[in-house]
Amino acid sequence: MAATTAQPLGSLPSGLGICTTAPDILYLPELVFGGLVWILVASTHVDPPNPLGWVMFVSVFCFVMTFLWIIVFAAGGHKNHSGWAAADFAYHGLAAFFYLSAGVDLAFITFLMKPLNSRIYHIDIAAVVFAFVATLLYFIHTILSSIRWKTF
Repeated sequence: MAATTAQPLGSLPSGLGICTTAPDILYLPELVFGGLVWILVASTHVDPPNPLGWVMFVSVFCFVMTFLWIIVFAAGGHKNHSGWAAADFAYHGLAAFFYLSAGVDLAFITFLMKPLNSRIYHIDIAAVVFAFVATLLYFIHTILSSIRWKTF
């Protein structure tokens, strides 16, 4: 019989196991697309500052928190407690909601912006697309984390 490396649903991965389990494999794409939103919005003139400041806050906050979440899970700091499964579900749900609101704000500002400078306009469109991709990734992670939490 062949050995399997898959984790049972009622346990949290640690070490390189975060690269092989269903919700945790999404950490790296979340970091990539969140980082792209951060870089693209920061590379343009942040005008108007209020909604785009929210987009910057969301992208930086989620990037840092996801990176810290990866470190905790890779180091095994969760010690396979069900509270960490609940916290994983709650964090990713909050991040999906934040990214959805930031993506809508960014799309609205980009829609109102007249393409006077097509370079900045195209950068903002790319940031909107990446914000919604990050939203989708966090939402999928939330659903898979809720399933894992309920089977704990």
